[in-house]
Amino acid sequence: MEDCIFCKIVNGDIPSEKVYEDNNVVAFKDINPAAPIHILVIPKKHIATLLEVKEEDSYLISEIFKAINTIAKKLNIDKDGFRVIANCGKNSGQEVMHIHFHVLAGKELGDKIVG
Repeated sequence: MEDCIFCKIVNGDIPSEKVYEDNNVVAFKDINPAAPIHILVIPKKHIATLLEVKEEDSYLISEIFKAINTIAKKLNIDKDGFRVIANCGKNSGQEVMHIHFHVLAGKELGDKIVG
């Protein structure tokens, strides 16, 4: 989708500080971090919300979580732990309509919920 900010990041039209990229997934630092480590992990294919993941795209969810595991080890957050959050739709706090997963770490997160 041409006006999607995440699609523009995937296409290289908008710069980002990437921490991971493969054929299906890209991950980059959030520009407004809610924790010392705040990474956004997205599929390169535009899918607006989790409700729009079709059966033929379900492999992307697996690819995303494999990427998260790789990122956790690369950033040395695999030992102390991290949080993964996915919002779905406007009322959940999803601001960019392109599925994405927040990976938060670097401090004790407690009960805080992040959008």
